[in-house]
Amino acid sequence: MPVETPRETQTARFNEKRDAILGAAALRFNEQGVKGATLADIAASVGLVTNSVTYYYRKKEDLATACFLRAIALFDDMAKAAARQPNVDGRVRAYLRAHAALQAAVRLGQHPPVVVFSDVRALPSPQLEAVHRAYTDMFRRVRALLKGEETAAWSKDTRNARTHMLLSLANWLPVWFGRYEESEYVRMAERVADIALHGMVGVAAEWPVEEGGDASLFGPTEAGAMDAFLRAATALVNEQGYRGASVDKISARLHVTKGSFYHHNDNKLDLIAACFERTFKMVRQALAAAESDSGSGWSRAAAATSALVRFQLSAQGPLLRLSSTSALPDRADRARVHKTLQQLTERMASVLVDGLVDGSVRPLDTSIAAQIVMGLVNGAAELHRWVPAVTEASVVALYVRPIFGGLLSAESGKLSGSDGAAGVSGRPPAPRAPSSRSA
Repeated sequence: MPVETPRETQTARFNEKRDAILGAAALRFNEQGVKGATLADIAASVGLVTNSVTYYYRKKEDLATACFLRAIALFDDMAKAAARQPNVDGRVRAYLRAHAALQAAVRLGQHPPVVVFSDVRALPSPQLEAVHRAYTDMFRRVRALLKGEETAAWSKDTRNARTHMLLSLANWLPVWFGRYEESEYVRMAERVADIALHGMVGVAAEWPVEEGGDASLFGPTEAGAMDAFLRAATALVNEQGYRGASVDKISARLHVTKGSFYHHNDNKLDLIAACFERTFKMVRQALAAAESDSGSGWSRAAAATSALVRFQLSAQGPLLRLSSTSALPDRADRARVHKTLQQLTERMASVLVDGLVDGSVRPLDTSIAAQIVMGLVNGAAELHRWVPAVTEASVVALYVRPIFGGLLSAESGKLSGSDGAAGVSGRPPAPRAPSSRSA
């Protein structure tokens, strides 16, 4: 048996301690955000003093960067392994199974915690650029999983949009997989993959279209300073997390003084809470319209989703990224937001159950289908980063139709035109305004 040299022993100890720091940091960043976590807390969680952490990572931002790069490397390795499958269907399934297996290992304590990407924009320069470069390289590798005979006709925008959809699904898994036992994760990932690849439609049907489809579901938002503060704060939280969206930055985006901010808002926490409520209000309106409409369950769910995604890209948008909850400062606030999100997801599942009953939705797990829908509505806030030309008018054909028709199924081709790209004729109906009953 070979004997370890002192240098090898020292290197092993160095790597072991570094890995422990990275795992503890990922957990703290997920719970408190990059801005909220401190080196002292991270060090204490692994029985070290702050100076011991700064020996490895001089600044908190360097440590956060290492956590993000480590997560990106894991995603990249999953894509490399999935690429060995012979076709797109097999590669997508293998990729999502790998993510599910990783989440199970983390929950069981068999793998160190992995940082989520919701707070990555809280990094300063140049760390942010380094992470973006690595993420873009990983994005290209995941995009290569979608290359095949069945996707040869896809445009660049279609390929980028659907790659973003696949990554959004993978990033959304940690939000809701905790409702299952760890031993079920991989089996649930198979269901996610089946719905993502082959859609939800139960009968051959054209995408629903009706006259007046350009009418807005939500109507004009309240004019005035308060709405402007809500939109500015929402955009900044989406970009930089809760703590990155400072009073100074919100005020600067609106070209007003801090005095003006406090004239209209008691404090930042109340403003961000109002941003969450505004987003939940929009989702409730869309779901109330879907529940009260007389169409099929599939068409009503598709119309509600289309309205929400279009809102993301409209002058009234965006919606608050619900994955931003990890950076809320109060645990009770995070729990309350997660509970509301789950309740709204169950309402979407109920509409899909209506589709099971009327035959417009094929036999599938509606709870998982609803999570897919909500995750991709959330992901739509980032679509412009990969498809800069996407607009409110083109996003339904490019992004929403594949959610319901499937990335690869025959129905997706029929619903989306030749390649699912922007510019396909036909728009989803504008759902009816919510009824007077409570949403």
